[in-house]
Amino acid sequence: MSVLLLAIFDFIGTVAFAISGAITGIQKKMDIFGVNILAIMTACGGGLTRDIVMGNFPPKMFINPFYVLVAAIVANIVFFIMFFHKGVPEKFTGAFDKGLFISDTLGLAAFMVDGVMIGANFGYEDDLFLLVFLGFITGVGGGVLRDVLSIQMPAIFVKHVYALPVIIGGIVMVSMHEIMHTWNIAMISSFALVILLRVMARHYLWNLPKVQF
Repeated sequence: MSVLLLAIFDFIGTVAFAISGAITGIQKKMDIFGVNILAIMTACGGGLTRDIVMGNFPPKMFINPFYVLVAAIVANIVFFIMFFHKGVPEKFTGAFDKGLFISDTLGLAAFMVDGVMIGANFGYEDDLFLLVFLGFITGVGGGVLRDVLSIQMPAIFVKHVYALPVIIGGIVMVSMHEIMHTWNIAMISSFALVILLRVMARHYLWNLPKVQF
């Protein structure tokens, strides 16, 4: 069951982050090639970074390019929808931003689960710090690459407690497994928790303290 759940979370994360990357590329006025590259790096960049950290060479995205293909398909669908509608009408800008938030949040939650499970499947299920770090880097890595490639401050540093829910979700996921000895409930619960924290942070405008000039 956990293998099936992991595949589902992989697919959700890939589609969600591909949408996020494609939307960002369109907002930055990239051409279709740029939109595809940004979507693929957003969708697969976290897993790529995770595999490099774990010494898993060549990274999974090059051995099994299924998710690269999924990201490219999603990117082209988003691109052509926007192309034929000449961008986003001003009255739909709010819905557009909300869609970006939703896709980003789903990607974060799904890939956090993916990162923790990859570490556990490699035999490190008793190493809390490593598993949480792998969940963190898998969750935020693609978004950081997206923001760097699109020349903007990575959201992880400035936006609505972006990274903290991923860390909390990873700790809860590993702790629940230690207590209940099952990954299935831990995966679903921590996925939902990350989404809940992100939604609450957006609604209540939660942000970590920063120096005001």
